[in-house]
Amino acid sequence: MTGEFDPAAPDVEADLQPGAVPRTTFGLVVEALARRRDRGLPPFTVMSCDNVPGNGHVARRSFAAFAALRDPELGEWVRTAVAFPNSMVDRITPATTDLHRAEVARRFGVEDGWPVLCEPWTQWVLEDDFTCGRPPLEQVGVQLVVDVEPYELMKLRLLTGSHQALGYLGSLAGTVFMHDAAQDPLFRAFLRGYMDDEAAPALPPRARHRPGRLPGRAPRAVLQPLRPGHPRPALRGELRPDPVIRDALGAGGELVRAVTVVAAWARYAEGVDDAGDPIEVVDPRREELMARARRQREDPLALVADRGLFADLVDDERFTSVYRAALASLHEHGARATVQAAVDGTLTRRAA
Repeated sequence: MTGEFDPAAPDVEADLQPGAVPRTTFGLVVEALARRRDRGLPPFTVMSCDNVPGNGHVARRSFAAFAALRDPELGEWVRTAVAFPNSMVDRITPATTDLHRAEVARRFGVEDGWPVLCEPWTQWVLEDDFTCGRPPLEQVGVQLVVDVEPYELMKLRLLTGSHQALGYLGSLAGTVFMHDAAQDPLFRAFLRGYMDDEAAPALPPRARHRPGRLPGRAPRAVLQPLRPGHPRPALRGELRPDPVIRDALGAGGELVRAVTVVAAWARYAEGVDDAGDPIEVVDPRREELMARARRQREDPLALVADRGLFADLVDDERFTSVYRAALASLHEHGARATVQAAVDGTLTRRAA
């Protein structure tokens, strides 16, 4: 993946033909922008509302690239004249499971094959960058800010990283729901240490909570809305402790808990919990990941040696020494004992 716009999709190619009726979002939006430009009207704002980091930047590159294929001057105008504000949305909607279907049927008497559940917590942070004015979004709870990235970093490294810690370690320990793990004093102590001692110090200065500088949640407040009803995670997506580890390695900071989460992910990929019950692993690379993970007892670095996932992290002895200790503890003693060792410092001594 290059991050660049790919013009080879058949519908995109069709939209680029002279006189084509647009089929794609790119074709529709760029056609509307082109008509405003031709009439001497200012462009409207293209506002993203998705979970893609830097979504406004991604949208600008994509729409400008499409427009340039149509007309280079139009592409430059889209790139420079159109506002593409970044946004961050935060409300987890866990994947629907049979437990959810049964609960909806029990509580509401509705047989729904695919109910969509969501948590009560919501946050929408939006860059205040509009070309033709905007609705009073602040009146409905939207946080309008100059820079979205600090909020994004807090969400991904603190909140998402914490959810991965609860999800993988909790699942190995036999906990089905996220809120059950979050209410466990041992897991809460692990999370506080992860956020306070590892994730928060690794954030860039602009993403650390300072009164008057970064409205919203302080790092420890991330614990408050921890996600009722969120079930065992599917194995997918980027591991959020990974950048925490890299920053900690660069700064010589603490990384035991973040590395323990990565080790829990690797142990989780073996497809069974500490009691030997099966775990459903969902990932586009499922077979390859599980095959690597099942070699870990003989080769502890089998999974993290995948440079497509971890780049050169496996080459750093500070990472691998803690990772080996955490994975060995997970295999020999289970998730709860490993969490306890990370909390009380004995895991660090094993890795020393």
